[in-house]
Amino acid sequence: MRYNINSQILLLSAILVILPFTFANDFYFEIAILSMLNALICIGLNLLMGYAGQVSLGHGAFAGLGAYIAVIFSSRYGLNPLLSIFIAIIIMGLLAFVISKPILKLKGHYLAMATLGIGIIISIVLEVEEDFTGGTDGMSVDSFVVFGYEFSDSISWYILCSFLLVFTIWMFENLIKSPFGRLLRSIHDSEKAADSVGIDVSYYKSIVFVISVVIATVAGSLYAFFSGFISPQEASFSHSIELVVMVVLGGLGRVYGAIFGAVVLTVLPQLLTSFDDYETLIFGSIIIAVMIFMPKGIASLFDGFFKKKEQNSASSN
Repeated sequence: MRYNINSQILLLSAILVILPFTFANDFYFEIAILSMLNALICIGLNLLMGYAGQVSLGHGAFAGLGAYIAVIFSSRYGLNPLLSIFIAIIIMGLLAFVISKPILKLKGHYLAMATLGIGIIISIVLEVEEDFTGGTDGMSVDSFVVFGYEFSDSISWYILCSFLLVFTIWMFENLIKSPFGRLLRSIHDSEKAADSVGIDVSYYKSIVFVISVVIATVAGSLYAFFSGFISPQEASFSHSIELVVMVVLGGLGRVYGAIFGAVVLTVLPQLLTSFDDYETLIFGSIIIAVMIFMPKGIASLFDGFFKKKEQNSASSN
């Protein structure tokens, strides 16, 4: 695989560097950090839905369960947070691979219902297993300490999340341009055609499902350590639906769609709080308007700009 850094990634990096200078207080940092963590989950979900064509209504539950595993190993058993997250990644990766075998044989709304059912089961387990999870009351989370450095302020968390977001986008772009990415697109277009030319469709669908769940685990775990508290609400059905809406709103199958969708759906509710009883109505109306006038997602607004950049880059080469 040939790795490269394009102008879009450089632009994203520049925006992330400049943005903190416009923040008035820690509240803005918190919204930015939450937006980036949501974007991380949506990147993996976009890979699954937008490129492999597989629907998941349970990614909020996977993120929540992965976060609980990391928190339990760290807060209850005293393991280093990084080691705890690594253990959570291994457990969730294995779990995702095992459950992907039967559920990814389903298609369309049957697959959506299967992932929804798994998500609901996870949410119920987290609520009833009070000895481990604290039940509906949730549980406190120890500080995030890496190599002796404690991430105790907003700016350190902002830098960490910014680095992870840029790195993930870079890996994502190179992945979809690789032979693996072309395989995913062929599966998305027609599973029968892909199978007829010798592509192991079941295997590749399982791999992309595992990748998306692992990314969700990392983002969910970091959010738990950042907030200092975790509850089953993080694994709720509403959170899973919110993540799907972010991906669709931003643009399915578009590299930066996850970022646009995550930022809009994270920031917009904060901007509408002053409208009191009309907040939900306005929020829903904006989403409907976006989907009507931008059916390919918010990222489609920049298609011309990105295409022109790619053409200029190709001509210069």
